[in-house]
Amino acid sequence: MQFIDTHAHINYKPLLQNHEQVIEAALANHVTQIICVGTDIPSSYTAIKLAEKFHCVYAAAGYHPHDIESAKNGWQQELEKLLQHEKTVALGEIGLDNYRNYSPKELQIKFFAEQIEIAKSMKMPMIIHNREADEDTEKLLIQANYFNGVMHCFGSDAEYAQKMVQLGLMISFTGNITYGKNITGQKAVRATPMNHLMLETDCPFLSPEPRRGRTNAPENIPFIADKVAELKKISVEEVAGITTENAVRFFNLKT
Repeated sequence: MQFIDTHAHINYKPLLQNHEQVIEAALANHVTQIICVGTDIPSSYTAIKLAEKFHCVYAAAGYHPHDIESAKNGWQQELEKLLQHEKTVALGEIGLDNYRNYSPKELQIKFFAEQIEIAKSMKMPMIIHNREADEDTEKLLIQANYFNGVMHCFGSDAEYAQKMVQLGLMISFTGNITYGKNITGQKAVRATPMNHLMLETDCPFLSPEPRRGRTNAPENIPFIADKVAELKKISVEEVAGITTENAVRFFNLKT
């Protein structure tokens, strides 16, 4: 049995300082591959450096909506260069955030639209951040007519999950589905077909039960898989097999 953590920020503190132990612990818990996700140019470079160092790590490069105001002129060309690296498997983390709203909405929309077009031109899968921006996210994807993406850390309802699946997107769930009060997230898991479902930690954030409140890490993926198995009424072995297959296909990983 093996798992893939499809969204981890081991390029962030405090995981970065202990990244070797973090990866060793992941492997010991059957997490055999990790997608390390950038949120701006510097963190994307770090993700690639980690991917170069470890066979089991792959990178994603992109501009998160919280970080777009730090972008310098020519960021598009620099991002395209990062996406050409042999261990970069996706463009992300990109998207919209109307909850924190750290960046002006118009600027978020501009950057998201531009990055969708870059992904489309390079035929790259996208890792999409969507927080309280369902309508605008859907609108921009439809305008670009490009749906090779995963709705990361899915936080919308079951109806929206079904809508995204119908467009052809993947849905990825984090440790927050293990929280007792997250009924909406648990309904979304039930509504998502297994062939569109992937697992992620979004570490160092969102540790699952029973490790809630501690720094999250890829080794915690099995707790999320256990919850998906419970909600789907299937075995954890089935969850591991199907989600791993989905991730290998979506990110075009080497097995």
